Amino acid sequence: MPIENAIKNPHELLENLNELHPSDIAYSLKKIENESEDDFFYVLKEIPDEILGEVILELPDNLRDDVYEHLTSQRLSDVVDELDSDDATDIIQEIEDINEEKANEIIESLEEEDKHEINWLKRYHEDEAGSYMQTELFSAKLNETIQDSINRLRQGKETDELENIHQVYVINEDKKLIASILLEDLIIFDFNKTYEELLEEHDEIKFKPFVVHDKDHIDEVAKLVEKYDLNVVPVVGYHEVLVGRITSDDILDVIEENATEQMYQLAGVDDDFEHEDNLLTTAKKRAFWLFLNLATAILASLVIGLFDKTIEAYVALAILMPIVASMGGNAGTQTLAVMVRQLALGEIDFDNSKDAIKKEVFISLANGFIFAIVIGLIAWLWFSTALLGLVIALSMIINLFSAGFFGASIPLLLKKMEIDPAIGSTVLLTTVTDIVGFFSFLMLAKIILL
Repeated sequence: MPIENAIKNPHELLENLNELHPSDIAYSLKKIENESEDDFFYVLKEIPDEILGEVILELPDNLRDDVYEHLTSQRLSDVVDELDSDDATDIIQEIEDINEEKANEIIESLEEEDKHEINWLKRYHEDEAGSYMQTELFSAKLNETIQDSINRLRQGKETDELENIHQVYVINEDKKLIASILLEDLIIFDFNKTYEELLEEHDEIKFKPFVVHDKDHIDEVAKLVEKYDLNVVPVVGYHEVLVGRITSDDILDVIEENATEQMYQLAGVDDDFEHEDNLLTTAKKRAFWLFLNLATAILASLVIGLFDKTIEAYVALAILMPIVASMGGNAGTQTLAVMVRQLALGEIDFDNSKDAIKKEVFISLANGFIFAIVIGLIAWLWFSTALLGLVIALSMIINLFSAGFFGASIPLLLKKMEIDPAIGSTVLLTTVTDIVGFFSFLMLAKIILL
């Protein structure tokens, strides 16, 4: 039962545990912790092991750290034992970052099979597909009958060993993945036939699985899942041996993390530091980008200083000058957001970027001419000087052209240099649009008006 409002009463929350999703329980726990830390840990201790792990994983990082420190190694071991291998590994690795000795105690208390799976999954780097996969899956060998495999699936469901099963993965004697058959397709076939007989009766492509390798980058896996609308994707290792699967909930987490990271980076903020409790560390990280912004602002001011006599002769220039820079900055930001997103999705790269640049330049120029006419007429009527309207109109066209061109080009150049386009693009673009805007406006004013 989803809830719109948090249950802030600890006793009421415990009474309704069976009716709530773990994410809803975690949401209520966050509100309870804000009012009383004691009530937070009281509820936490009363939550059954069967769901506590999922609840913990839905809590914010700082609360999870408190939970790991507060709960005993034995309780955490019981919690980990109830989780799928991927989630269990996540919790173990998070505990390791806080207390390695405690993490080792938890691992040692697990059954040998669970211990082996967790230690195996820990070997993968955090951006590799293997670190997101779970080893629990439903597979069947070629010589096995459909009926026998269905019996195993029923037993696995009864003992809660298998969850969220959508298909059977067919493997050979060497555990190499051969095919993937949806359960909704499986139930229409003759249960007395073996999988080998079933596959021989159909085209090879019918049951061909979408496969990723355990060493693939998780972002590439996310793109594959999005492109083909997959609920789950099998993971193979050396010699195409089936080693696990990645479910859609983990892919959604990856997509959300990437979107959040891009949003922070475009603003010059480091996502990792934003969740730090150390305010000084976060402030220092933000200050670095503010310092770069200050340097670029001074550079733009130096450009303005070159035309101090022109501004003294026409005070109206000082009033209109921010309009040109602001319009260029906003137009450039629009282009920048589109390009960074397309680069992140792999829709464009440096080699096939000409059409994307042409498109953005055309859009910026079209808007440039439209707003040049608008602001030109406004400046003419405002200050009763037609030439002043001409100056700002021409400057508007020049700056919006530069906004479109550099807004599209800067991310591509940074990508070519193996620099994340989301990190430095904003500062560079703002510098360009400010300098081009101020210089074109004041230089045209000097030429036309003086």
